[in-house]
Amino acid sequence: MTTAEQRAPAPAAVDERWQPYRKPQPAEAVPELVVAAAVPQDERLWVPIEDNVWFRPLLLSASSGYWMSVLRVRRAGVLSRHRHPQPVHGYVIKGSWRYLEHDWVASEGGYVYEAPGETHTLVVDPHVDEMITLFQVNGTMIYVDPDGAVTGFDDVFTRIDKCRAHYTATGLGDRFIDQFIR
Repeated sequence: MTTAEQRAPAPAAVDERWQPYRKPQPAEAVPELVVAAAVPQDERLWVPIEDNVWFRPLLLSASSGYWMSVLRVRRAGVLSRHRHPQPVHGYVIKGSWRYLEHDWVASEGGYVYEAPGETHTLVVDPHVDEMITLFQVNGTMIYVDPDGAVTGFDDVFTRIDKCRAHYTATGLGDRFIDQFIR
């Protein structure tokens, strides 16, 4: 070894933690989905459900039968009475809401797990100007009357249909929703 080689610093060891995965991803894997603005400023992205109630789709999993969306409510009152055959997860981004059947209130920053099989009536109280909650709904939302008779339902496919119709009507086009379908 020459004197110059002896004085040269050794190459720094590469920290493997900062190396990306080097192998190819599975060919069958669907592409990831990144939604930059889950609570968008563009009002066209909010799909109306009823007066002053909208949802913003984030992921519509036709292959697994669930959907992720942000629910926005700008009025007080009863939104829906419904039952879920599978679990639902919610994270309150703004405001608050509750169920008539329980004594708790889901408030800003709070997480809610809804067990399969329960029927509940979602309410936004008059002091709440705006409620925004991220929901993951697995399976179906079955709408019922106070005695449990079925009055309607929503699943990932009815949600896709509502989005497609809304985005067509707002000028975004019938294919706009496709970016959220997996």
